[in-house]
Amino acid sequence: MSIGRKLILSNDEVYHVFNRGVEKRPIFTNKWELDRALLTLNFYRFANLPIKLSKFLVLPKEQQERLKLQIEKECGKLVEIICYCLMPNHFHLMLKQKAENGISIFISNIANSYTRYFNTKHERIGPLFQGIFKAVRIESDEQLVHVSRYIHLNPVSSFLIKPEVLESYQWSSYPEFIGILDRNFLIKEDVLGLFPSKEKYAQFVLDQVDYARQLEMIKHLALE
Repeated sequence: MSIGRKLILSNDEVYHVFNRGVEKRPIFTNKWELDRALLTLNFYRFANLPIKLSKFLVLPKEQQERLKLQIEKECGKLVEIICYCLMPNHFHLMLKQKAENGISIFISNIANSYTRYFNTKHERIGPLFQGIFKAVRIESDEQLVHVSRYIHLNPVSSFLIKPEVLESYQWSSYPEFIGILDRNFLIKEDVLGLFPSKEKYAQFVLDQVDYARQLEMIKHLALE
C-alpha cells in the first residue's frame, strides 16, 4: 500500500519511505553531501530539538558532545531508523514511527535542512525533492527482511557499484548490518533478530544480486 497523504502513518508501525530529486535530478553529488545527509538523518530523528543542525555543526566539539547527550536524554524520538540507503538521485529509509506524525515531521525536517544546505552550496533556489514522500507499511516479518534486502541491494541493482564492494558502500546501512561500521543510530535488531547471525543476513542479501539486477533492467526497458 503506497501513499500520498492517503495512508495514515501509525505509531510503532514500520514503513518503507522513499523519495527522489525533483525532475529526477542528483541530490547527492559527492561524498561530502552524502555525509551531510547522514548527519541530517541522525540529528532530526529527535523531536523538539533546541537547535538546527546548521547551528549545531558550528559549535565547538565539546559543546556539541554536551548537547548530543542532552538531546538523547531530553528529546523524544520522532522515528527509529532501521535501515537506509542514499543513492545519487533518491533515498530509501525503513522507519518505525515513535511519535504522532513522526515520519512526516522527520522527512519534512531532513528535506528542509538538506535542501537549504544543497541550495546554498550550488547557488540554486526552489525544492530539491519531488513532492510528498512515498511510503509502504511493512505488514510481516517476511516483508521486513525482503524490503531491507531491497534497500541494501539498491547500489548494486542500479549498477552503481559491483556486488563485491557492497560492504564498502558507506551511505547504506548494509556495512553496519554486517558489523563493519557502527554509526550508533540504527535499530538493526528488528531485522537481524530474524537471522541466526550477521553472516546469514549477508548471505540472504547477496543471494539475490542477479535477480535484483534483472528486475532493474526490466524496469528501465519498460520505461523506455
